[in-house]
Amino acid sequence: MKELKILGVVVFFTLLTYWGVEPYAHSVMHPHVESDGFKYDDLPALTKKGDAQRGAQTFLSAGCTGCHGVKAAGMPAPMDPNAAAASFGVNPPDLSNAGSVYDEKFLAALIKNPEHALMVEHKFSKMGRAYPMPAFYGVGGDKDQEVADIVAYLKSIAKKDVTPKEAYELACGRCHAMHYDNWTQIGEKPKFKHKKDELLFEAKVLEYQDHLTKYLGKLPPDLSMYIRSRGEHYLKTFMENPQNLLHGTAMPRVGVTAEAAEKVLEHMADVGDAKRHERTSVGVKVMIYLFIFAILAYLWKQSLWRELH
Repeated sequence: MKELKILGVVVFFTLLTYWGVEPYAHSVMHPHVESDGFKYDDLPALTKKGDAQRGAQTFLSAGCTGCHGVKAAGMPAPMDPNAAAASFGVNPPDLSNAGSVYDEKFLAALIKNPEHALMVEHKFSKMGRAYPMPAFYGVGGDKDQEVADIVAYLKSIAKKDVTPKEAYELACGRCHAMHYDNWTQIGEKPKFKHKKDELLFEAKVLEYQDHLTKYLGKLPPDLSMYIRSRGEHYLKTFMENPQNLLHGTAMPRVGVTAEAAEKVLEHMADVGDAKRHERTSVGVKVMIYLFIFAILAYLWKQSLWRELH
C-alpha cells in the first residue's frame, strides 16, 4: 500500500511537471490563433464596380510599370532582381497573376495605403521611414473608381488556374528561398555547365540577400521544411496575419485568398515531404495486406483448434 502511494505521488508530480513544461508553456509562448478564413475584415470592401479596360489605362498612367513587370501583358520588369532590391530592399513582384493570388480587398488597400494593407506601419511611418511603395493618390478622377478599375484589370489578365508553385513564388518567393526545390529569392537555380557560371549566380543570390537583410532586419528563413517543423495551421494563420503570432515582425501580411493560401501550403508540403503521396499509397496497400493476413491467420488458427478438439 505504501509503495502504491509513493508511485501515485511520483506519477502526479511527473504529470504536473510535464504539463507545466510542455502544453502550458507552449500555450503561453505560442498562443493558439484561429484563422478568419482570409476574409480581411479590417479592410474595406470595394464600393465601385471596376472596368478592366479603363483599369489598364489607369495602371499605365499611375506609373506602376516603373517598379512592376506584367509579363502577361508583354511588360517585362524594369529592373533585374538585384537592381530592384538595391533600390527598394526587395524585388517588386510581377503582377501577371496578382488578381488570382491576392484578395481583391487587399489589392485595393495595397494600392491606396501599402503600409496599412501589409501591416508594416510599425516598421516604417511610425519609425520615420518611408515605405518603398508610394500610396496611390489618383490620376485626376474618382480615386475609389480608379482603384477598382486597376483591381479589375489585374483580375482580368491573371490565370484562373495558378499552380501551387506559381502561388508560392508570387506570395513568398521573393523573400524566402526553398533549397529543396532549387528556388532562390531571385528565381529558380538553373543547371550550370561551368562552375564559374554557378558561382556568379550564387554571388547574385548573396547580393540580393544582403539587400533583403538590410530591408527586413534579418534574412527570412528557407521554407523547405517549415510545413513539417511549424505545421499547416501555424503557417496558414501566420500568412493571414503575422502580427497575431509574432508581434512586431517585419514580415508583411501576405494578402492571399483562401484558395491561394491552400495552394501555397500544398507546394510547401510537396517540397517538405516529396514522398507523401507515395507513402499514402503504400500505406493503404499495407493495411489491405494486414487485413487479408489477419483473416487468413484467424482461419488457420480455427483449423488447428478444430483438429485438437
